[in-house]
Amino acid sequence: MLTLHVAEASPESAVLVDGAAIAAVGPYEELAAVRPEARVRRWPGILTPGLLNPYGPELLEGTYHPDPREAGEFGTEPITGERARAIFRADPARQGASARRGVQRMLAHGTVAIAGELRGRAAVDAVRRAGLAVGQRPDNLPGPASFSPVPLVLLPPLKPGGPARFAVFDVPDRAALVRLGAATCVATVIEGRLVHRRR
Repeated sequence: MLTLHVAEASPESAVLVDGAAIAAVGPYEELAAVRPEARVRRWPGILTPGLLNPYGPELLEGTYHPDPREAGEFGTEPITGERARAIFRADPARQGASARRGVQRMLAHGTVAIAGELRGRAAVDAVRRAGLAVGQRPDNLPGPASFSPVPLVLLPPLKPGGPARFAVFDVPDRAALVRLGAATCVATVIEGRLVHRRR
């Protein structure tokens, strides 16, 4: 099934998706004219190649992401440091569910690829199941681990024949994305699947 993704602030960078691959990239009007049968998904903001988060191990193995049902005991925000290690020591089975929730947070921030060596099976499986790409970790990490790292690392431009992997951010341009951060993500697509949509 063909799907044509277009964002309001970047109509010149529409993406036509065929299954798990990109069929074409270009101006929305041209792609819509060539493939009128494509289902159209319209988004606010800009369509980008998505982000690489270099903090895979820190966010998926060194952080505990509480289940919403644990809010009374652990709160709702990610837990790091010795407290996270103590939670995992007390119940190693929590690692899998925590990693899956961490991946969902990444997807909600437009992450389509991670970097850093994952050592535990739980995190490796969560990354694989989500379809996140694994990239090269920069030699120098600029700051603390974050779902919206500074600076943001955008992947190379989208190309026909490449994997349908991208993210849409509700900002007017890339400068605003840099300024406002990855929490502005409204949609993330991996292997042609809409894996995150802001409600």
